[in-house]
Amino acid sequence: MQIKQFRYSTDNLAYLIYQNKSAVIIDGGAVDSILSFVNQNNLIIEFITNTHTHPDHTQGNTSLLKSSNGVFIDMDKLYETEFIQMGDEKLHVLHTPGHTKDSFCFHGGNFLVSGDTLFNGKAGRCFSGDLKGFLKSIKTLLELPVTTNIYAGHDYVEEYMGVAKQLMPDNGEIDKFLKKYNPDHVYSTLADELKINPCLKFNDDKMISVLKGLNLPVKTEYDRWKSIMSVV
Repeated sequence: MQIKQFRYSTDNLAYLIYQNKSAVIIDGGAVDSILSFVNQNNLIIEFITNTHTHPDHTQGNTSLLKSSNGVFIDMDKLYETEFIQMGDEKLHVLHTPGHTKDSFCFHGGNFLVSGDTLFNGKAGRCFSGDLKGFLKSIKTLLELPVTTNIYAGHDYVEEYMGVAKQLMPDNGEIDKFLKKYNPDHVYSTLADELKINPCLKFNDDKMISVLKGLNLPVKTEYDRWKSIMSVV
């Protein structure tokens, strides 16, 4: 199973997942680039879907459906879908509410398409208001192998590494990560995220000390998560 990333609207990232000739498009806003790649590689678009229903992620759906015989998997259907079969491999569908109630991630092979649930360097904003549910979703993603490549819904890497440096000024892993950053292929491994993403450090002793210094609650895991999310 392979993944191809497409940039559109400055910082949005669209994805094409393909296995042999079968293709699934996720958040396909880069319509022309996606269709060009599909045609050049003789791929067949079987499914079109989204990580969530914010319009910057769904804006390519109509054009892609008109230009292919792909079947649209809407949010209601995703709730009922454990995986999308692609030849002899499965693209697993994970419901990860938090950024929105209808947020989903897609895990296949050694990659995760994480939408706005988990960015490279931060978690998404909690527009749903359900911070407890968001923490549960993040902890589900943390169960994936640390070698998993994280492909997010936007490229905010430089901005978010600036935020991470403010909270963790002695974290040398941040500069190491920035040296590897490539705006033409934006990703991190889960191992990277565990080193540089403040939102994943809710049980880290150094982060707990930082939160205490900011007079923020740290008693429980949820307190620490909520405190981190209030400052990133």
